[in-house]
Amino acid sequence: MTTTTVTSSTDSQMHNNIMAAGSRDRPPMLEAGRYPQWRSQFLRYIDTRPNGEALRKCIMSGPYKPTTVLVQVIEATDDSPAIPEHTTVETPMNMSPENKAYFLAEKEAIHLILTGIGDEIYSTVDACQTAQEMWEAIERLQQGESHLA
Repeated sequence: MTTTTVTSSTDSQMHNNIMAAGSRDRPPMLEAGRYPQWRSQFLRYIDTRPNGEALRKCIMSGPYKPTTVLVQVIEATDDSPAIPEHTTVETPMNMSPENKAYFLAEKEAIHLILTGIGDEIYSTVDACQTAQEMWEAIERLQQGESHLA
């Protein structure tokens, strides 16, 4: 009977270690008192993603904000009238590949942050609208806890 308890305890500890470390498929989990390590591991995990640069921008600088772009004159053809020069707001259809990746990375950045935190922190970031707001809220919360320790 004792062996089962030891094995169960060992299995539980191994599971906790795996969750804390993360993997190629999921980010590391934030554990109490380990924010500096988690922050470093999380950012390194982000850097391994195919769109890591865009994810990091979302987390550190906020989401991509589409800008107004100038659309050049389009000459008339037999099938359509001329379109004068005008401005329009960027959409994923007319963004550069870099801007599009940055624009699309926001939802994934939010998902990865939420995957890397537990329920006790989720309530703190639930009202946040961006990955950057979540990141900063977690940082404030963890700094507050380190001052209490």
